[in-house]
Amino acid sequence: MDFFNVLTGPQLLQLTEAQLPEHRERLYPPTVTLSMFLRQALSADGSCQRAVNGWAVSRAAEGLSPQSIRTGGYCRARARLPLSMLQALTRHSGQMLASHAPEAWRWQGRRVKLLDGTGVSMPDTAENQARFPQPSSQAQGVGFPQARLCTLIDLSSGALLEAAMGAHQGRGHSELDLSRTLLPSLCRGDLLLADALYANYFLVAQLIDAGVDLLFEQHGSRHTDFRRGESLGVRDHLVNWVKPRSRPTWMTPEHYAAAPEQIALREVQVAGRILVTSLHDARRVPKSELDALYRRRWNIELDLGCIKTTLGMDVLNCRSPQMVEKELWVYLLAYNLIRLLMAQAAAQSGQQPRQLSFKHTVQLWSEWTARRCGCDTAALSRLFQMISQVRVGHRCGRSEPRARKRRPKSFPWLKVPRPVARSRSHAQPNWRRAK
Repeated sequence: MDFFNVLTGPQLLQLTEAQLPEHRERLYPPTVTLSMFLRQALSADGSCQRAVNGWAVSRAAEGLSPQSIRTGGYCRARARLPLSMLQALTRHSGQMLASHAPEAWRWQGRRVKLLDGTGVSMPDTAENQARFPQPSSQAQGVGFPQARLCTLIDLSSGALLEAAMGAHQGRGHSELDLSRTLLPSLCRGDLLLADALYANYFLVAQLIDAGVDLLFEQHGSRHTDFRRGESLGVRDHLVNWVKPRSRPTWMTPEHYAAAPEQIALREVQVAGRILVTSLHDARRVPKSELDALYRRRWNIELDLGCIKTTLGMDVLNCRSPQMVEKELWVYLLAYNLIRLLMAQAAAQSGQQPRQLSFKHTVQLWSEWTARRCGCDTAALSRLFQMISQVRVGHRCGRSEPRARKRRPKSFPWLKVPRPVARSRSHAQPNWRRAK
């Protein structure tokens, strides 16, 4: 299996073995099951039948009995995979990739991390609806459960370091609430990039207390007056943010009392936006450097696009909340393993991982493993050489209309639950046209 060699390689073998559950020898042992699950994440046809067919053909090619090609055994094997195993492998692969990044890949020698959130959809089942309720704007029976995902990604390598998943709405499940659960993954000396949503007083105070620098866009609700504070240049000053008088509902009185009464931050206006940062030294980090660095925040939007569009995680397929969460972490693990290939190719060719194409790497890896081209040093060197040949364009500041030219099919929208529509079509074949 393609991913079997990666999971049992020298870099991940010890962790993989430590996370394996107790199991007896089956047709689908845990490492094989996880490899097939990862393969599904990279396949355009992500069905379980496709995964089982591939495993049966692989066994037949090796002279082994293909056994049954029914999907029941594989689905039960997927359900036995521990969620903790998938999470540990994803986090370890991300941390391993970020920690081994060469100094030249970093910004001024510092580790820069990106923070942002997104949403994913899933099948409309009663269990999924109970755990991840559909948005209130959708009518009952015709909507889909939605989950919110908040991610922490390394800027230099693109590796996913940590993620948190929750319901799309409800108390304690906002993007800010989920992001606070990721803060322990930040290390002293890190620099965090995020959009205006995260320019929150208590989040900023928590980051500064942990020794983490930040660069955010100013929140629209905060007024910036460059006539106040200590001037550092044209539309560049140091100013004190004062603690809000009202305590947020999610915050305990003890934490509110422990928060500082004010924090000193630098605000600059550049390229039509106001940036907020804890980097106070205007000589070492001028406005132009802050602008260039903040523009690189767009990389996390591209990374989430790679996960949701290229890998197909935009709509999950599992029909229970437990399997939905496992499926999500399998996608994240597959993303990190592709990023690992890109980092090795970049190191071999003297480039940076952000210069290489994620989709090109996925296509090459899929073709490479399908044709069993080998995983020895010489073979992988040829693979890395091909990966490094396609470079992405300069996409900084790119702006495109969020619109589609090709019109969809002229079918009416389903505005009643499907069983109701099915019964109507049987009772009155022309009800759709009559409506």
